[in-house]
Amino acid sequence: MSVLVFVEPEDELSLQALALARTLGEVRAVSIEGAYAPAAWAQALVEAATDAEAIVAAGSDRGNELLAHVAARLDQPFAANVTAVAGDTVTRIRWGGSLIEEARLHGSPRILTVAPHTQPAAEPVAVQQLSLAADADTTVRVLETVAESSGGVSLRDAKVVVSGGRGVGSSEAFAIIEELAGLLGAAVGCSRVVTSAGWRPHTDQVGQTGTKISADLYVACGISGATQHIAGAKGAKKILAINSDPEAPIFSTADYAVVGDLHEIVPAISAELRRVRS
Repeated sequence: MSVLVFVEPEDELSLQALALARTLGEVRAVSIEGAYAPAAWAQALVEAATDAEAIVAAGSDRGNELLAHVAARLDQPFAANVTAVAGDTVTRIRWGGSLIEEARLHGSPRILTVAPHTQPAAEPVAVQQLSLAADADTTVRVLETVAESSGGVSLRDAKVVVSGGRGVGSSEAFAIIEELAGLLGAAVGCSRVVTSAGWRPHTDQVGQTGTKISADLYVACGISGATQHIAGAKGAKKILAINSDPEAPIFSTADYAVVGDLHEIVPAISAELRRVRS
C-alpha cells in the first residue's frame, strides 16, 4: 500500500503518525510551507495523493482539521484518532478516551489521523515540500501565531505537572500549588471548573478541551476526575491524586492515592522537599 503522510517540522506527533503509517505500506512524507490555510493545504494534499491508497496525519488540531477538508474534497469517510489498523478495520479513541471503537473504514484512499501518544516516534525521513496552486483558496489563513505568555514550564512539554481543581478553593489558594510546582520544576495546571471560575487562565487547563499532557508525573490536587479531565491527563506515565473524598473518580485512574486535605498535604510535601535538599 502507498501511504501519503503529512508531517510538520520538528513535531513529535507527526513522527508518531509516521510510525503507524509505516505499518500500512510504503510511505511518502510531505509538508507544506507558508501560512496555514486549511482549504488550500487540503487541495495540495489531494493533488499529491493521486496514487496514494491511504492519507495519514497526526491527530492534532491541525491534522484533524486538514484531513477533514481532504475527506470532504474527495467525498470519502475520515477516521480520527486511530490507534491501530488491521485490513479495513480501524481501532480509534472516542469520547475523550473513555471509549475504544473498532470500525470499518470504507473508501479509497483511506483517510485517518493517529491518536497522540499511542505510537512510538519514528525516525525522521526525507520530506517533500508541496507548493500551493496559484488559484488555491486562501480566504481563511493564519497570519500570525502568538506563543503563550508563560514564565514557567509549558504544560505540553513538562516532565512534571502539578494541577489544582475545585478543592483548592480560590485563586489565592493556588499559591501552594505553585510552590510545589516550583520545587519540582513542574508546570502548573488546573481543571475546567477552575478556569470557569476565573481562578486560572484557560492556557493552564488540562483536559479534552484544554491541553493533553504526556508528563512523567501528574499530581492532581483537589480534582474529582471528570471524563474530559482524564482525557487530557491519561498521557501521563504516573498519576498521583490528592483528594479528601475517598470516592473521587480520579482514584480509579491514579497510580498513587492520598486521601486527605490538600491544604495540609501539599504544603507538607513542599516542606519535606525543602528539608531533604537543605
